[in-house]
Amino acid sequence: MSWFKREEKGIQTQTQEKKDIPKGLWHKTPTGKIIDAKELANNLYVAPDDDYHVRIGSKEYFSILFDDNKFEELNKDIRAVDILKFKDVKKYSDRIKAAEKKTGLTEAIRTAVGKSKGKNIVICCMDFTFIGGSLSSGVGEKIVQAIDYAIKHKLPLLIVSKSGGARMMEAAYSLMQMARTSAKLAELAEAKLPYISLCTDPTTGGTTASFAMLGDINIAEPKALIGFAGPRVVRDTIGKDLPEGFQKSEFVLEKGFLDFIVHRRELKNKVNLYIDLVQNNPVR
Repeated sequence: MSWFKREEKGIQTQTQEKKDIPKGLWHKTPTGKIIDAKELANNLYVAPDDDYHVRIGSKEYFSILFDDNKFEELNKDIRAVDILKFKDVKKYSDRIKAAEKKTGLTEAIRTAVGKSKGKNIVICCMDFTFIGGSLSSGVGEKIVQAIDYAIKHKLPLLIVSKSGGARMMEAAYSLMQMARTSAKLAELAEAKLPYISLCTDPTTGGTTASFAMLGDINIAEPKALIGFAGPRVVRDTIGKDLPEGFQKSEFVLEKGFLDFIVHRRELKNKVNLYIDLVQNNPVR
């Protein structure tokens, strides 16, 4: 029993005196690698041992993409609304309140304008923590208004997608956003302004079926899940085993749906390089 009593190695701390490690100090990747949270943040939320890209939100992407993390947020007052007074096991209005309280956000996307490598750019970034990054009428409206801002000020646009698809609690109102955002992106193209679509883990459903795949250039982070229906649904539907890595960004790139995969530490440089090339700017 000496081992059980922790006497053998001279450990004197009583069990009741032990202190728990505060949550958030460590992060565990899917491959089982453990990394200090501060080190992870300093490495742009990429695990150094296995290069796993941890899911992050608009706060982190804005800090990566905007110079000195300085930007002006657009359309902050637009928020999710329970148009249909929907209720399943819980009222949609209650889900909205819970999501707002949990995340500090008002919708599943934030839009902002600022400088990236010295050039002004409009960035829309989805947040998966807000009802699964689902596409709602509020999300659609924020994207539409951000595109209008880009056209008015003649600025390039980047949309960072991270979504589970359409928001079922808004039914057809959610599905209409696929057409709205697609039509508005056509106006951006007519204005000859570049649109870059970045697909992150996961990008699925109606988001993939609309603006996430309509970029002048479509890029993705490594090993991001990209598709319409999820792998399990596809497998159950066709009744066959799926290829290894099915719907991961590397698989999607191989099939021609992406232009390239970009590591997070190269994201800012690659986005700006493309903008410089299409706008014939001097390369910085």
